[in-house]
Amino acid sequence: MDFEEFPTYAFKKSQLQKEVFREVLLNNDLAMYQSQFLELRQRLLYAEKENKKRSHELSSALDEIKRIIAKRMNSTTNHTDDEKVLNLTRKLPLRLTNMYYYLPHLREYEDAIFPNVIVGQQRSGVSLVMGIPTVKREKQSYLMTTLHSLFYELSEEQKNDLVIIIFVAEVNEEYVNSVAESVKSSFPKEIQSGVLEIISPPASYYPDLSNLRKTLGDSEDRLEDDIIAKPDYIQSIKKFAAEQSQEWMILEFSQLGFIGKLFKSEDLPLIVEFFLMFYKDKPIDWLLDHLLWVKVCNPEKDAAHCEKEKEKIRIRAKPSLFQHMGIHSSLSGKIQNLKDKDFGSNVLHKAHNNPPAKVYTSLQAYQQYTLEKIYGGKDYFWASAPVAGDYIRFTFLKPLKVEKYLFRSGNIEHPGDILHNTTVEVLPADDAERKGLFDNGSKFNYPATKDGYLKIGAFVNGIAEGNINLPKKIQAIRLSVNSDSPVWVILSELEVSKD
Repeated sequence: MDFEEFPTYAFKKSQLQKEVFREVLLNNDLAMYQSQFLELRQRLLYAEKENKKRSHELSSALDEIKRIIAKRMNSTTNHTDDEKVLNLTRKLPLRLTNMYYYLPHLREYEDAIFPNVIVGQQRSGVSLVMGIPTVKREKQSYLMTTLHSLFYELSEEQKNDLVIIIFVAEVNEEYVNSVAESVKSSFPKEIQSGVLEIISPPASYYPDLSNLRKTLGDSEDRLEDDIIAKPDYIQSIKKFAAEQSQEWMILEFSQLGFIGKLFKSEDLPLIVEFFLMFYKDKPIDWLLDHLLWVKVCNPEKDAAHCEKEKEKIRIRAKPSLFQHMGIHSSLSGKIQNLKDKDFGSNVLHKAHNNPPAKVYTSLQAYQQYTLEKIYGGKDYFWASAPVAGDYIRFTFLKPLKVEKYLFRSGNIEHPGDILHNTTVEVLPADDAERKGLFDNGSKFNYPATKDGYLKIGAFVNGIAEGNINLPKKIQAIRLSVNSDSPVWVILSELEVSKD
């Protein structure tokens, strides 16, 4: 090599060394990233495995609870067959250690994770479970109105595939029992069938709320039991869920707070654990949004991208199926006028083409809501609380044969304003026949009244419907109230079908 060529050679050699060094660094970085990626993948696989394990443990725990409850129900002799009220104090073999980690006070009261009051039949195998948390309010209670709304117009088939669980989030035994008795007296059929259950926690379930850090100026109480539902909400929920072609985590049927949120049972262990981790810090509806952020949002992307990703697994149904109706909040002294704008207007009455008739009633109609309005299909009938002896009568202009009848009391906004202990009666058009009923008793299969009417039916859960199996024409239909009612009454649907 000539001396003149040496600098060029030395430069090329130096450049080659740099490129080799750079390649070594790149390979080292690639190896490091691969190692980190593999480590992250292993952690995700482990987390998925742990999640499945927790889900299996929860499922096993539920099966064990059901087994013990069934055993105790079979051995209980102090209660009727209509309802079961049990105290669960036996320790169950659970390995849900994370719950005790996030709620350390439960380490001393391991049985506190089980409800100490259960009213119902422990139904399982349904496709939809709804939870209603409720607390004692200083002003007005909305629980009964909410239940009437949820059961309004539900078919037996829909009830058989549903469980509604009321969580009375109070530890005062007298108050809890009063709520249970009110529900049982208002919904005995639902309690007996198993579609409605009531649970309440033991006193040791709650941490010391006096030491709870106030993070956002809120009270400890975050419970809602004041909603109304669209009459077809069950069918709409199932239809909307079946229409989804992509994987989802939450289906929303109300835009307000934590109202009307649907989760898959397989996702509940993850959701519950996330709530347990941060329940001291933020309200549950905020935590739900944070959980979605953790699931799908990329920190390197902007907020708009994050929202689009969250919308893929948090899908909103419109119009809303549930509306917040309460004014008096569960928070002391707070007035709350939250309304879901996507809920739309309610259908408060249903019109039918009824045969010409004159209408009479001993009830005092409220404002413009007269009996003529509901019979003509123009509006609903609304009257002050009926007493024993009150009546509603429809006298046909011409005697006719009636095939069937339907009377529906209450409506979606006032589902509790229903007729109680009220019979449906018809008046035969033939005078001699009426006289014979009074003198000799009914020759038909219906009991007769002293004034010649036949008792053909009665209101059950606010509804009276049936067929009229009489060979001759009738002159009138009467609704007779047999006892005083504590509530006002609404007739929202009235149909008389001619033969």
